[in-house]
Amino acid sequence: MQTFGDPWVYGCAMQQRPLGNSGIRVGRLALGTMTWGRTTDEYDARDQLAAFLDAGGTLIDTADVYGEGVSEEMLGTLIQEFECREAIVLATKAVSLPNTERRFDASRRHLLDALDRSLKRLDVEHIDLWQMHAWDSHTPIEETLSAIDSAIASGKVRYAGVSNYCGWQTARACTIQQGKSNSVPLITTQMEYSLLERGVEREIVPAAKSLGIGILPWSPLGRGVLTGKYSHSIPIDSRGASADTSAFVNVYSDERAKRIVDALTTAAQGLDASPAEVALAWLRDRPGVIAPILGARTNAQLLMALGSEELELPEEITSALNDVSDPHMGYPEAGWAQRR
Repeated sequence: MQTFGDPWVYGCAMQQRPLGNSGIRVGRLALGTMTWGRTTDEYDARDQLAAFLDAGGTLIDTADVYGEGVSEEMLGTLIQEFECREAIVLATKAVSLPNTERRFDASRRHLLDALDRSLKRLDVEHIDLWQMHAWDSHTPIEETLSAIDSAIASGKVRYAGVSNYCGWQTARACTIQQGKSNSVPLITTQMEYSLLERGVEREIVPAAKSLGIGILPWSPLGRGVLTGKYSHSIPIDSRGASADTSAFVNVYSDERAKRIVDALTTAAQGLDASPAEVALAWLRDRPGVIAPILGARTNAQLLMALGSEELELPEEITSALNDVSDPHMGYPEAGWAQRR
C-alpha cells in the first residue's frame, strides 16, 4: 500500500506552523470534512484526501455531528486505506446536539461517551486535537475541562481546543486550564474568520495571542461568497440555490460584501489567480492563524483552494483588502481605552 502525505516524497512541501502552544507542527492549510456524507460522496472524499496529502497537508478536521457521524466513518475508512495515520494530525469535535432542545451538551457524561463513539467511527486509538464545538451554558466549564483532563490522561486525546467561544469564554476556559497542575493547556480555537467575517479581531485574536492559542478559521471563503460565484447569479448547484442552505449564504449578500468581492476579484485579476486563492492567502497570513480549514464539496474546489499555498500577496494588495473589509472597532475593543 502506498503511503500518502509525505511532503518530501509526494507533491510540494507545504509550509508548517506550530499547532498553537504545542510541540507539534501542521501544514498551513487544513482539510475540512463537513460536506463528507452530505454532498461529498466516498469517491470525491477519497480524491480530496489524496490531493490534500499529496500537497503536503497534515491537519484534517471533522466532528461527531458532520453527516450524523458519516464524515468520521468515511475518514476512518480512508485513513486505513491510505495507511496515513502517522502522517496526519487528526482533529474532531464534540458537544453539539443538532435538532434537540438542548443543542449543546458539554457535560462529562456526554463528552466521554461522544469521544468513545468518535474513536470507534474513526477506527483510531487516539484523537490528536479534540475540540469543544460550542459553549454549553448548562454545564460548568470546570466540569467540561475535567472531562478533557480525563480524556488526555487516558491516552485517548493528545491535545484539546475550543470552537465558537466568545472572548470571555475563551479567556475563562484557557485561564482555568492553565492554572491547574498536571493539565495540558488548551491550544486552539476554531472560529468563523474570513474577509467577510472579521469580528474575531475584536476580542478572539488578541485573546489568542495573550493566551498562547492558535486560530483555526472555518468558512475561510465566506460561505462560498468569496469565490465570486455569486457575483452575477446564483449557480443552481450551489448552497445559495438550496432551500436548506440559502440562508447560510445570504448572510453575506449586502453591499459591504459586494464591495469586498469586487476588490478581491480585481486583486485576483492582477495576480493571475482566482479570488478564492487570494482570499485564502490573505487569511492564512493573518496574525494568530494556524491554518484555514478548506471545506470543499468537490475535489476540483479543493485543488483550486490548495493553489493558495503557492501565492504570496504583495503588501499593497494586502493593505487594500484590509481597508475594504475593515471591521468596526469601537469601545471597549479600540479607542482611548486601549491606547498603548
